[in-house]
Amino acid sequence: MDTSEEHGLLSQLLTSARAERVEPITERLVASIARENFAYDFSGVVPDGDLWRSCHDNVERVLDMLVVAVRPDGSLTSVEDMDLLFDAARATGRRRAKQGLPLDDVLRSYRIGGRLIWEDLVERADPPLDSKSFRDLGVWLWASVDKSSAEVASSYRRVEQQMLHADSQRMAALWEGLLSGRAREQAFAHEAARAMDVPASSALLVLLVHDSTPQDAAGAVDPVVQPLGAGAVWQGRAGGDVIALVTLSAQGDHRPVLDALTGLSGVDGGVSGVCHGLADVDDAFEQARVAAEGLGSGSGIAAYDERLVPALLLSSPQITRRLIAYWLGPLLDLPDAERAELVLTLAAWAEAGGSTSRAALALPCHRNTVLNRLRRISALTGHRLLDTPPPVGLSLALQAHSLDIA
Repeated sequence: MDTSEEHGLLSQLLTSARAERVEPITERLVASIARENFAYDFSGVVPDGDLWRSCHDNVERVLDMLVVAVRPDGSLTSVEDMDLLFDAARATGRRRAKQGLPLDDVLRSYRIGGRLIWEDLVERADPPLDSKSFRDLGVWLWASVDKSSAEVASSYRRVEQQMLHADSQRMAALWEGLLSGRAREQAFAHEAARAMDVPASSALLVLLVHDSTPQDAAGAVDPVVQPLGAGAVWQGRAGGDVIALVTLSAQGDHRPVLDALTGLSGVDGGVSGVCHGLADVDDAFEQARVAAEGLGSGSGIAAYDERLVPALLLSSPQITRRLIAYWLGPLLDLPDAERAELVLTLAAWAEAGGSTSRAALALPCHRNTVLNRLRRISALTGHRLLDTPPPVGLSLALQAHSLDIA
C-alpha cells in the first residue's frame, strides 16, 4: 500500500470518527472523569450538564483538528495553524477558573480525553493501521491535545488574574470603607466581616506598621500573637504602611497581646486600644496612627494607651505651640549649645519631681550647676521654678517640644 493510500485510510477513519464517535467518546470521558478525577465530584463546582457539554465540545474539536491535519496528498497541517479550533479549550479554561476548579484537575481531564480518543480510533481502525499511520496518528493526536491543554491553561490563568485583581480591588475598597467609618452601617459591616473572615462584633486591636509589606509584617507579628489566641488580617496601603485587624479571644485578656506587640523588634508603628467590633475600627485606626506619629525608625510598636499625653498634644497643635511658647519660648531663641543644655536640665528636673539632687545625678553634674541653670531659666522665662514643684504645664511643654510640634 503506497503512502497516499495509507493516508487515505487514516483520513477515512478520522472523518468517520468525527461524524459518529463524538457522543460515544463523550459518554466514556464523563464516566472516566467521575472515576479517575475526584476533584469534580468532591468540589461540586462543575454542574453535570456543563461537564458533558465541555467534554463533547473538546472531543469534537480534537477530532476536527485530526481531520484537518491529514490532507489528501498525505501532507500534514500543523496544529499551530488551527487557531479557530481552540474555542472549546479556551471556553473551558475560562469557565473552570470562574468555578474555582484547580487547573491541574482540568488538565488531567484533558489527558484522560486524549487517551480515550486514541483508544477509540485504534479499536475502530479496519483494516488496522500500518506502523507509520499508527505513529503519525499518535503524534498528531497528542500535539492537538497538548496545544488544547496549553490554551486551557492560558485562558484559565488570564481569568484567574482578572479575578484576583477584582478581588484585590474589592478588598482594598472594603478596607478603605472600614477605616473611614462605613462599618457603622450594618450591611457594610457584615459584608466586610464575610470578606475578611472576622466577626463583626468581636473585640479587636488595629495595628499600623510603617515601611513594610503585609507578608513581612505578618511574618513578624503572627508568630507572637497566634499562641495567645489572637489572629490578624492584613492589608497594604499607599506609602508603605500596613494595617492589621488583630482579633482577640472572647474570654482572653488583651494585655498579653499588647505586651507582645509592643515588645516586638524589627517593626515600627502603633497599636490602638481595644475596640469592640468593626463599627469602631475608624476610631481605633486613628488611635494607631496617633500612637505611631512622631516615632523614628527602630522605635518598635507604640501602644496608644501609653501615649495618651503625646496624643493629646498632637491633637491640638495650635494649643500645643502656645504651651511651648509660654513655658519655653525664650529658651528656644538661645544658641544651639546653650538651648540644648538648659532644656535638658529643665527636663531632668521636671522628671525628678523638682529634686535638684536627683536631676544632678541624672544629667550628671553637680547639684549647684542644676540650681544655677534653673535660676538662668527662671530669669529668661519669668517663671519662678524653684519656689514650687514642676508645674503640669511645664511637663507638657517639654513633652511637646520633644515631639517637635513647634
